[in-house]
Amino acid sequence: MPKSTSTSAVTAAVFPPSRPAPVLPDTGFLRQPQVLIFVPFSKSTLWRRIQARTFPQPLKLSARVTVWRAEDIRGWIARQTLSS
Repeated sequence: MPKSTSTSAVTAAVFPPSRPAPVLPDTGFLRQPQVLIFVPFSKSTLWRRIQARTFPQPLKLSARVTVWRAEDIRGWIARQTLSS
């Protein structure tokens, strides 16, 4: 007789559990891929907005490392929700 599969096992195989939502830290530094998780636009638009000074300016930690302060990103998001 074949083994029966439970409904929950089939559901888990078809619909894997979702990942937890990303959380913006209160403090610290974020790299570009992390920033892009929290903003509703592409990396090209990110850099256009930085150049237009409508998005927080990044900090250069070294020649190849660019970061944003989490506090700056959090403040920008808060201002966007207030203006909508």
